[in-house]
Parts: sequence; C-alpha cells; structure tokens
Amino acid sequence: MASVLTMPGFLLVSIGLAALLVYVPFLAVGYGRFQVGYDQAAPRAMLAKLPPYAQRATWAHENAFESMILYAPAALMAYVTQQQSGLAMGAAIAYLIARTLYPVAYILNVPIGRSLMFAVANLSTFTLYVLSCRSALM
Repeated sequence: MASVLTMPGFLLVSIGLAALLVYVPFLAVGYGRFQVGYDQAAPRAMLAKLPPYAQRATWAHENAFESMILYAPAALMAYVTQQQSGLAMGAAIAYLIARTLYPVAYILNVPIGRSLMFAVANLSTFTLYVLSCRSALM
C-alpha cells in the first residue's frame, strides 16, 4: 500500500535530509585526506596540506552545519504551526536543492553559484520562519 507524504511529514523528512547533506562535502575531504596521507595524530593540522578542492570541501562541510542550525528550527516551527501552503513546501524543497548544489559549487570553485545557493537556502529558511511566526500570531 503506497502512502503519500503530507506537507508536515515532508517538513520532518527535510530535516533528516538536510542533516545528511551536511556530510556530502566530507566525501571530497576524505578523498583529499587520502591523497595527502591521513595524519591521525593531527587531523585538523592537515587542512593546510590538502589540495585546494578538499580545503573548499572542508569549508562547505563546516558551512553546512551552520545552515542546518538555522534550518532545523525553521522546519520544526513550520511543522508545529501546521504549515500546509505551497510556499512552505516550495521553501523546504528549495532549501534542499540549494544545499545540495552549494557544496558542488564550492568544491568546483564557482563563487557566484556558491553565493546564489547560499542565498536561496537562507531565503528558504527565512520564509519558513516568517510563515510560522505569522501563523502563530494570528
């Protein structure tokens, strides 16, 4: 029996997907560490030894945590206030797409793409906050 994911359900799933996206850039970091020889005694010190793409992947990975810290509460607020609008769904989908493309643009060193995806993700998160607060105040 097939089940349809509801909007509130999708908001919760989107938090899990966003958490997974935090680790996507770390695959490139791991490959870079393998290339230079992983130093288990000083893993943070080896950042300077990594190839440029792996350094950018490290920064994309760190930024993903920062973004997740803002997105998760926004999605939870939208869930609690029972957001059902297409705008809320669009914001959640846009966030996931932007956060998927962000590390790609960062690792490939496409600053305009990285900045655009950063802006889309932040606008999506802000949209969920606004919809939730507006709903809570009404």
